Amino acid sequence: MDLGIKGKKAIVCAASKGLGKGCAEALAREGVDITLCARGADVLNATARELSATGVKVTPVVGDVTTEEGRKALLAACPNPDILINNAGGPPPGDFKGFTLDDWRKAVEGNMITPIALIHATVYGMMERGFGRIVNITSASIKQPIAALELSNGARLGLTGAVAVLARKASRSNVTINGILPGPFDTDRLRGTSQKLAEARKVALSVIDAERKASIPAGRFGTAAEFGAVVAFLCSQHAGYITGQNLLIDGGGYPGSL
Repeated sequence: MDLGIKGKKAIVCAASKGLGKGCAEALAREGVDITLCARGADVLNATARELSATGVKVTPVVGDVTTEEGRKALLAACPNPDILINNAGGPPPGDFKGFTLDDWRKAVEGNMITPIALIHATVYGMMERGFGRIVNITSASIKQPIAALELSNGARLGLTGAVAVLARKASRSNVTINGILPGPFDTDRLRGTSQKLAEARKVALSVIDAERKASIPAGRFGTAAEFGAVVAFLCSQHAGYITGQNLLIDGGGYPGSL
């Protein structure tokens, strides 16, 4: 299927690896020019070289998108994107009792304020041009809160509520805003979490992986490639009637009917 977005311009945040890279790869295959950002220059530049092999224009921007300086650099490199993929690493796990107000502020800044700032800077230009696709990568915790991830639960749910009305307003100009709610995907973050669990329980990493996979109806972790393919479709010409939605991609893990 031709997604009809060849020649469009996309900003993909935190795109040097993991789910962000999966999104960038899928969009690049569709002929979309990519501006990608991440904090680590070496990995980011390596990813940029990989994407350039598809023949599209790729612009890497080294910086922390959760800071105002990082966002300014990103928008300077691509001031008028047609597609915006908001993505940032989640705050650390812990116990509610131990979280400080600074912990909450950092969580909100990274996972709520940052995507709102990028949306505010780009959505009105999209509306004027008559096309735009914004995808917020959030978490399955939007549907079902995750224990020990209260910082993430709160900030990501806040973002979801903040853009719900805007998504409906923007749709009249062929601009959509949707959320993707990933469950367990085979990324560095998941592997790091599993490693910590293995160390805490003094068992092999393979034991933790087997237990986690067994809890997923699909019997496996998701891949960045299949995640990127879903995001690319939401960014396509064919998805203009989908907006204000939060799509759960978790291998069937969420137990509800809705």
